[in-house]
Amino acid sequence: MPKDLIDLASLGAAGIERILERARELRQLPRAERERLCAGRELVHLFLEPSTRTRISFELAARRVGARVIDFDGDASSLRKGESLSDTIRTIEAMEVDGFVLRHGEDDMPRQVAEIAAGAVINAGAGTTAHPTQGLLDRLTLEEELGDLAGRRIAIVGDVRHSRVAASDVVALSLAGAQVHLVAPPELQRESVPDGVERGAELDPLLPELDAIVMLRIQRERIREEVSLDLDGFVERYQLHAERLGRMPDGAVVLHPGPMNRGVEISDAVADGPRSRIHDQVRHGVEVRAAVLEHCLDGPR
Repeated sequence: MPKDLIDLASLGAAGIERILERARELRQLPRAERERLCAGRELVHLFLEPSTRTRISFELAARRVGARVIDFDGDASSLRKGESLSDTIRTIEAMEVDGFVLRHGEDDMPRQVAEIAAGAVINAGAGTTAHPTQGLLDRLTLEEELGDLAGRRIAIVGDVRHSRVAASDVVALSLAGAQVHLVAPPELQRESVPDGVERGAELDPLLPELDAIVMLRIQRERIREEVSLDLDGFVERYQLHAERLGRMPDGAVVLHPGPMNRGVEISDAVADGPRSRIHDQVRHGVEVRAAVLEHCLDGPR
């Protein structure tokens, strides 16, 4: 039976571990065997917000497990004529597809679509609340680098208030036993966090104690007009540059979910440097999403 992936809290600790273990196993499978895993399955990609990494990653992941992808163009669809998304979903399902990969600007839209759709619904990023596959791939990247994350100190720095990546990373890393710190200016900090997650406005005192740091861009498209942001002050206090990286332990690594705003939250020297694991994140994203597709589509038709 098809299964949804709406958020990581619903997947739970055991579910996260199963998917990450399966992602590792898929690396070792011969291509022909891997492409039989979801053979005959058909997915509709509903990316109703701009995306580069996630969209291409899901497309590649689908091909690697043998699923076929129908790319939905919202700008060329009946949504432009006033059709509701729920009617669009019902229309597409009448054509007997197996599931949807959805990116949407509204927080609860993947859950609403899952209530309508008979097939699997996979959240590829919604509002500011969840980006579950990014949380999974970030955790896999850190486990590949650091091993067991229990007791590791990881900072998520930047615009955490508007970041769905931050929301999912908090769940994924906390369930692995990591100590998570959310670091941001007050106007970009989350109002509430799960128990055990620390919030603060100061990055520099944490640097010598961190095992990893996840840098986030300022999401200008989500910031309301009433939020006043001092960009120069943000760069001065939070940009991860070579001097700040030098204050971190030798084995500490740097992640960024992209897109990067170079010269704002991260410098060129750090983004392209030897401790950056940004391209590893991208590579692991395909592996994780292939495992998610197999999990949600429940094998070949």
